[in-house]
Amino acid sequence: MMYDVIIVGGGVTGAACAWALSRYDVKVLLLEKEEDVCSGTSKANSAIVHGGYDAAHGTLMAKLNVEGSRMMEQLARDLDVPYDRCGSLVVCMAEEDRPRLEALLENGVANGVEGLRIVEREELLAMEPNVTPDAVAALWAPTGAIICPFLLTIAMAENAFVNGVEFAFNTCVTGFERLEKGWKVITDKGDYETSVVINAAGVYAGKLHNMVSEEKVEIVPTRGDYLLLDQQTHGVVTHTVFTLPGAAGKGVLISPTVHGNTIVGPTAIPVEDCEATATTAEGLEQVTEKALRMIPKLPLGQVITSFAGLRAKTPEHDFRIGECAEGFVDCVGMESPGLSAAPAVGRMVAEIVEKKLALTEKTDVVTTRTGSRHPSELSLEERRALVERDPAYGQIICRCEGVTEGEILDAIRRPLGARSLDGIKRRVRTGMGRCQGGFCTPRVMEILARELGVPQSEIRKAGSESKMILGVTKEEAR
Repeated sequence: MMYDVIIVGGGVTGAACAWALSRYDVKVLLLEKEEDVCSGTSKANSAIVHGGYDAAHGTLMAKLNVEGSRMMEQLARDLDVPYDRCGSLVVCMAEEDRPRLEALLENGVANGVEGLRIVEREELLAMEPNVTPDAVAALWAPTGAIICPFLLTIAMAENAFVNGVEFAFNTCVTGFERLEKGWKVITDKGDYETSVVINAAGVYAGKLHNMVSEEKVEIVPTRGDYLLLDQQTHGVVTHTVFTLPGAAGKGVLISPTVHGNTIVGPTAIPVEDCEATATTAEGLEQVTEKALRMIPKLPLGQVITSFAGLRAKTPEHDFRIGECAEGFVDCVGMESPGLSAAPAVGRMVAEIVEKKLALTEKTDVVTTRTGSRHPSELSLEERRALVERDPAYGQIICRCEGVTEGEILDAIRRPLGARSLDGIKRRVRTGMGRCQGGFCTPRVMEILARELGVPQSEIRKAGSESKMILGVTKEEAR
């Protein structure tokens, strides 16, 4: 089948491109090698909307970070995604490091970040009482924010789907062939033809680029280890608190999340394997040591899980967006602040394609989305009315997060609905609480199997290789 545009990759960048292109009268297909969107880097990051003061002035990264940050609040409102402009602080721990802090301020001002200023120790401790009193100053960025990266990616994909974008999951791109007009995209599920390819494949984007371009690029997968603390720690910090960044990246942060947890991390450890997302004891020790130096009373006894994600670093530390071959548009090197920049990246890519294919805008675009209804966020009267309309919203399945059967059913039945335990987890937070799914997993499996019309032995955690049931331990009593 012939398409106008094929997007390779269903992370936040690919979803943003699909969302932006869905505003045009164009036939778009998104290919994703996993069983759902948001299955790679976009599900394992700091969940931060950076203000834009860190990226080097004059880079594409700086430009799109600031633009994306400005777009994000309205986008989150339109697509019903949790967002909180809580602001961020970059803490300077020694007087001799103050010139680096001031250079960060100057860079941010040059990038056009609004409201930046340096706060001294007294004001810093008033803003964040748990910061070490050894801190001397901090850079205050009121435009910094936190967001749910899962729901942002899912919401943009859902909205794109509603507006006509097609999605093909469990489909791995293995090569490309140049056609007279466009490209043949070769996959393990068959071939597709398209006028334009958008390469949004995350840590694999360099490999796809190198298949079609004589100018080779290098992607260095860089692992970031994180700790996630229980919701009981909510309030230990009220802003995103960074250490002063170094050559390896923005440094360790301690931040609230939009769901009430506290997140700590990441490291920045180069790896060779694009699937190397296992945490290490050494990595988590790095996170712990740096975090306690900044927040000595950080309640690390409340850690409920650890995880790691990979960033697609390039030696030049900048985004590469544009045609690398006729009709082949790269989104390469989408490391941090890729999440923050995503809306602006999608808009930029859509403008490239619009000019190339002479697209026209639709007149019937759906610009808003309503997310899942969460009874725990409703008043008692609203909750009672909801349960009367649909009793499934009165059956709590996940005790830690208070998730009901109604929410799980909605996660499965929505556009691009969940087909795995992790798909449901990312949409409604089953298994994200203190017990990490120890209580609710069997019930979620029952519901998922019932809704999909398959036996529980076919239910996966996250894709074809992640079986939950491997065999029967004893025969059923006869």
